[in-house]
Amino acid sequence: MTAFTLAAAQSVSIPGNLQANIARHLTFMRQAAERGVEFLLFPELSLTGYERGLAAELAITPDAPVLAPLRELARELRLVTVVGMPIRLRADGPVLIGALTFGADGSLQVYSKQHLHAGEEVAFTAGSGGELLTIAVERIALAVCADFSHASHPLQAAQSEANLYAASVLITANGYGPDTALLQGYARAHGMAVLMANHGGMTGGWPSAGRSALWAAGGQQVVVAEGEGDVLVIGHRFAGQWSGAVVPVTGL
Repeated sequence: MTAFTLAAAQSVSIPGNLQANIARHLTFMRQAAERGVEFLLFPELSLTGYERGLAAELAITPDAPVLAPLRELARELRLVTVVGMPIRLRADGPVLIGALTFGADGSLQVYSKQHLHAGEEVAFTAGSGGELLTIAVERIALAVCADFSHASHPLQAAQSEANLYAASVLITANGYGPDTALLQGYARAHGMAVLMANHGGMTGGWPSAGRSALWAAGGQQVVVAEGEGDVLVIGHRFAGQWSGAVVPVTGL
């Protein structure tokens, strides 16, 4: 397998402030690119925070001009970047939990969360997922939080020959043990690496555990953040072997 560098962007979201969060995302992207990252994954609803009460007001179409700086910087840096945002696929459409991928070629790919947590139905509609991402020989399947709690979701990713399962999440301390056991189990059972990007602090009234992580195919933990905060959790694969590092993001 070829060399590959990826990262979870464990970010703290400013509640409902899209412009401020875009600026923070751009800082993460630049510092990731400085470290050779080729694929960068942000948490669930990273651009707004997990603000269910604001979702209908904040939801935009995936190609909205306000997101252009992210799309352009991804192209400029050649950094495939996945961000979280409440979206509508048409102006009068239902509100979905979106994971938007800005490609190194300037492209846009849309994933919508398929499985909602209990209580999310008051603000969101279940989506339809999305296609695998391709970066050279890498085949990446996206998941947004509750998606991975349904075993059929990672199974379908594995059956589609994904070699990386990339989950954008909001996980609290109480849920961290069982949820990461599931993710590590998928790496072991399906022979694909698993990357988890969690929020770096409180969001939507929920105290995120942070501790974003990467597991290699087979289930070995490569790297994990010690706790909360704005950090990059970086994994590098060379000659089939993984190494990792956690790097603080500065200048936010």
